[in-house]
Amino acid sequence: MVKKMDMLYEGKAKKVFLTDDPDILWIEYKDDATAFDGKKKGTIMGKGELNNAISSIFFSMLKDHGIENHFVEKISDTEQLVKRTDIIMVEVIVRNIAAGGMAKRLGIPEGTPLKSTVVEFCYKSDELGDPMINDYHIAALDLATKEQVAEITDITLKVNEVLKQYLAERKVKLVDFKLEFGLFHGKVLLSDEISPDTCRFWDSETNEKLDKDRFRRDMGHVEDAYREILKRLTEKA
Repeated sequence: MVKKMDMLYEGKAKKVFLTDDPDILWIEYKDDATAFDGKKKGTIMGKGELNNAISSIFFSMLKDHGIENHFVEKISDTEQLVKRTDIIMVEVIVRNIAAGGMAKRLGIPEGTPLKSTVVEFCYKSDELGDPMINDYHIAALDLATKEQVAEITDITLKVNEVLKQYLAERKVKLVDFKLEFGLFHGKVLLSDEISPDTCRFWDSETNEKLDKDRFRRDMGHVEDAYREILKRLTEKA
């Protein structure tokens, strides 16, 4: 196993450490919670452990479906090893059902199913509030090549189809979610995490929210929602 070295940086939800293998990073998930670009802060007890487990399950499952990603292995309750990617400064948002910012921005009632999947790009910048951008901005700012954007979009749509089916079998609606990508030796690779922090999960029958919206909107029972997602992922469908 690789050896943990100095901390590379600390983000809102994770600490990232170097290892003695230049291609591998050591990730430690935290219980810290933020919303609205860091304006709201708090703690969700056990979130680090839950998100580490949930993200590990999703990434392993996607790999089984032929979708390569940065995940290497889960090494403790709150830690995992990942491939070291150079993060592309573009966040990809996938929307299957109107909710959150899209519902507010376009005046669509939250919960309205969309006739086709919507893919949005945002410039990854907390200071600027992750503003929405398009292919032209990405090219003008030299954030990614046209070929990389096409590959990112293709991978994103595949992830959406696999996750929707996987979650539907567990009575969960995949409302929307955020993905990040990086370059690993020049190859586009799905990175970051997939968890209730980065996805909107609703119960298929009741539309109960099982994600970070419970923290954003002060709905309570946040830890219970995260635990419910892990329970459904680990129970036999």
